Amino acid sequence: MSGGDEEGVEGWSGTVNQSHTSQPSDLDRGFLDSTMDRDFNDSQPIYRQLRDRVVAMILDGVLNEGDPLPSVRNVAAEYRVNPLTVLKGYQQLVDEQLVEKKRGRGMFINSGARNLLLQGERQKFLAEDWPKIRATIQRLGLEPAALLSAEPAKREER
Repeated sequence: MSGGDEEGVEGWSGTVNQSHTSQPSDLDRGFLDSTMDRDFNDSQPIYRQLRDRVVAMILDGVLNEGDPLPSVRNVAAEYRVNPLTVLKGYQQLVDEQLVEKKRGRGMFINSGARNLLLQGERQKFLAEDWPKIRATIQRLGLEPAALLSAEPAKREER
């Protein structure tokens, strides 16, 4: 970005690292390396996939209330995507009241974000996934006690 572009777009200055280097900070590098998959798929827009990855990190407890999100610039550089794409994904999180912008400081996970997400995910599960699972259980003639005592299948390590 040129010097004039560092301010960001319409109040996004808090999300863009104000330093003149495109290298991720130690905080961002650790966050990006340990938490976000670097590959995107063609099933949905990249900004939506970035948003979904942050949501998953909140649900998994990787990101907690008050934690900062990595800067837009660093995410864009690390994943080789347009900063406006990252901004759009982050803006969705703001619109959903999961993240707040603090001008000049960055973006931070809102208090209560995980509970808000859990509530939505539970409703989605009960409306979309559970009916299919219940139908499969009935089709296979499985009893609740057998399901509760069954050992989970071991997943292969990557």
